[in-house]
Amino acid sequence: MSLAGRNALITGAATGIGRATALLFAQAGARVIVNHLRKPSLAQAVVDEIVGKGGQAVSLEADVSQAGDTQRLCTLATAAFGSIDMLVNNAGILQEKPFLDTTEDDWDRMIATDLKSVFLMCRAVLPCMVGQGSGIVINIASDLGILGRAQYAPYCAAKAGVIGLTRSLALEFAPTIRVNAIAPGPVNTTMVSLQSMSAESIKKELDIPLHRFADPEEIAATALFLASDHARFFCGQVLSPNGGSVMP
Repeated sequence: MSLAGRNALITGAATGIGRATALLFAQAGARVIVNHLRKPSLAQAVVDEIVGKGGQAVSLEADVSQAGDTQRLCTLATAAFGSIDMLVNNAGILQEKPFLDTTEDDWDRMIATDLKSVFLMCRAVLPCMVGQGSGIVINIASDLGILGRAQYAPYCAAKAGVIGLTRSLALEFAPTIRVNAIAPGPVNTTMVSLQSMSAESIKKELDIPLHRFADPEEIAATALFLASDHARFFCGQVLSPNGGSVMP
């Protein structure tokens, strides 16, 4: 699944799924823009690992929930490698909180980071892809955007929105640009930490057929497939490496 000669912009790529995706895309031959927010050393470590293995990568800081930052990120990424052939909207946050305790600020922060950022990044990058006549967009959603979960209302709403946005963009920009989503189950990252979750949520996360969390590399492998020519007939799809949490 070669990505040689292509340029990938991955948001939230300093850690977790984004980091694993950046490393795997680089291994497949892509030049990678490692986006981060206030994690310069971690992002640079990803760049150094890619470069150390003979690849090409740059680190660019931007708050992808802000329109000005997304436009600047697109401009800098294009200047770095000449084009953006693949966009992976991965940046996100998670909060467990009873709905009646959830504040308007909680809601706004979650929607801005997990949903609005996808809108803003697509709005910034898609004109470039349309102009070059090709492109691939991969949006990271969640199985909770399909299932829902008590005490995760803003997160579930945001990720369900990502799925709806993915389908809408897929219809609007096909056949020039392929837009798909990934809805992972629980993944072993700093964001989904057993130490920060309630006992009830931990039980729900582990009570799936495979009885474990995914490694970030397993989700990255799904992204690599969608970015490759092997997935050229996938349009508006939601792939779910979830350990059996959702069986549509």
